[in-house]
Amino acid sequence: QSGGSLYGIEHANDGLVTFPGGIPIKNSSGEAVGGVGASGSTVDDDHEVAEAGLSTLAPEAVAAD
Repeated sequence: QSGGSLYGIEHANDGLVTFPGGIPIKNSSGEAVGGVGASGSTVDDDHEVAEAGLSTLAPEAVAAD
C-alpha cells in the first residue's frame, strides 16, 4: 500500500531483496557473493538483526544499501 513500510521494495537493491530482513553481501567489486537474513519480528527488527549478524560474521564484507 502506498506509504506503507514495504511500498516499492521490489525496486530496491537491483531487485535482489524482496523484504527487509535480507541483506545481500557484495565484494569490493560490487558483485553479490551471499546474503544474511532474519525473520519473525517486525521488518525493522528483522533488518536490524540481519545487519548485526553481518557485522559479527563478516565485518569486512560490504553490505548493499
